[in-house]
Amino acid sequence: MSERGRPRSFDRQKALSSAMRVFWEKGFEETSMTDLTQAMGIASPSLYAAFGCKEALFREALDLYQRTVNCEIWDALNADLTIEAAIEAFFVNTARAYSQPDVPAGCLIVLGARPAPAFEATDPVHDDLKSRRADNIGHLRDRLQRAIAEGQLSGTFNCDSAATFLATLQNGMSLLARDGADAQTLMSVAHNGSLAFQAMVQSHAA
Repeated sequence: MSERGRPRSFDRQKALSSAMRVFWEKGFEETSMTDLTQAMGIASPSLYAAFGCKEALFREALDLYQRTVNCEIWDALNADLTIEAAIEAFFVNTARAYSQPDVPAGCLIVLGARPAPAFEATDPVHDDLKSRRADNIGHLRDRLQRAIAEGQLSGTFNCDSAATFLATLQNGMSLLARDGADAQTLMSVAHNGSLAFQAMVQSHAA
């Protein structure tokens, strides 16, 4: 049987999970095809046949990250909690996820690629990551707007500003984790972030 006609002899999901970990640890630019084939346990022809190019594989890895690791962080926003409790759980979940000992520290969506130079033309990888980070701000904004609709926040509460602040703090926690901050340090940041949000809520209270 020809190579083209042979059935796939590897677990695609397991291989994708291995690729996600390599991208998470090294970033898109620093990850070589050799790094990927070694981690995934497949040859280059099999990788290209199953996933396409490196960029396409990276996008699939990002999708997997958001369905698994990231989902554990963001589930708190969908839980039946007060807005203060939801934001506190969001930060606590972030601190836990970013400091797990058996996975790379920090967030793949934040650390997945080096910042693109300002003079560079549009880059699909950086644009994708930027879009996903913007979506995160949108999720926070939606939750805050829901809290207004439920009467938990004042109608004067600035959801855009607050969502940007909360996402920026979370992104900073990712950088701290990658720089070696331990779980206790990240939990302290999470606690202070919750207090800052509570102060924002109180400043708009009737």
